[in-house]
Amino acid sequence: MRDEKGFTLVEILVAMGLGTLMLLAIYMAVDSAQRSSRGIESKVVAQQDARGALDLMAMEIRMASFNPNLTPNIWVNPATCGGAAASQTYRGIPAATASSIAIEMDLNENSSIGDANEIISYNYDAGNSYITRETNCGGTQPFLGDTTANQNLKTVLVVNGAAGVPLFRYYDGTHTADGVGTEIPAGSLPGRIPDIRRIEITLVVDTLNNDPNTGAPRRIVYSTSVIPRNHMPSYSY
Repeated sequence: MRDEKGFTLVEILVAMGLGTLMLLAIYMAVDSAQRSSRGIESKVVAQQDARGALDLMAMEIRMASFNPNLTPNIWVNPATCGGAAASQTYRGIPAATASSIAIEMDLNENSSIGDANEIISYNYDAGNSYITRETNCGGTQPFLGDTTANQNLKTVLVVNGAAGVPLFRYYDGTHTADGVGTEIPAGSLPGRIPDIRRIEITLVVDTLNNDPNTGAPRRIVYSTSVIPRNHMPSYSY
């Protein structure tokens, strides 16, 4: 009888099983790498957007009360972009709360307020998890964390409210051991707006997409301090 070479049915089934396991392992490794890459990409985009937003807010708030010509009674009502402000002693910070701030500045140095980007308001909308920015009463636009209805790219949810962290905190110029001043209680505003010497801005954001490893959004916290260099009292006007 001739010797017949080949594989038995059992050997074929075992080989197929091993091959399937190898393919499954490769698929799982590739899928895990892709999900991890998507998670990292989502975090990087969220970090870039939050950092950029914080930098812009700090740059603009730093210019509050800029009045190079020392023009008296220059400040206007930010709600109407015209008419005298409720209090000229508030100068270029006509409104300040834990979740919003309005600032004014004479960028064009023409002794009047109302030109482009001379009146800016930031407001945190906890219900929609975003921050809005309004310039010169030209209409409120989402600034960080858009609504789906606007069909703009949304990368983060601003969750200061859920985290219990104020967007803005205000400090006076009193000398303290740590050199940061004494925090102005929210209940003292707007009356103590003239005492503001430093503003702390904190952004708490969650990535829009969940982390593939934890199944939850990644949380990012950015904070910076701003000294409105023009908000110091001046006895010239």
